[in-house]
Amino acid sequence: MVGEYAADYSHVLLMFGFAIVAVGPALLISRMISPRRRSNPVKFLPMEAGQVPKGEGRTHFMMQYYAYVLMFVIFDVMAIFLYAWGSSLLNLPKTATLPIIAFLGIMFAAMAFALYQSKRRNIW
Repeated sequence: MVGEYAADYSHVLLMFGFAIVAVGPALLISRMISPRRRSNPVKFLPMEAGQVPKGEGRTHFMMQYYAYVLMFVIFDVMAIFLYAWGSSLLNLPKTATLPIIAFLGIMFAAMAFALYQSKRRNIW
């Protein structure tokens, strides 16, 4: 009985093990070759084409793209869940359609909020 449950999760455990094996050495190598704080402090100064910058640094973030970033995240999450639902659709009972409709309603409400935030309600 326990062996059957363990066999169901063997693929997940295999992927988790692969993630540990793949990420562990990458973290160790990056730690080994990263610059140390004991080195020359001039190395850590901000430079612009070899020149020490003068004045205040300018950061520019276009807020007009914020809504599009929100919509990308919404559709990305939606695609993941719709793929999982659609791949097992033939094995699911008909009552499994109601939760996915509720999920889509929540996701489209989030998209409508993102469009409202971007002041582009006329896209509809």
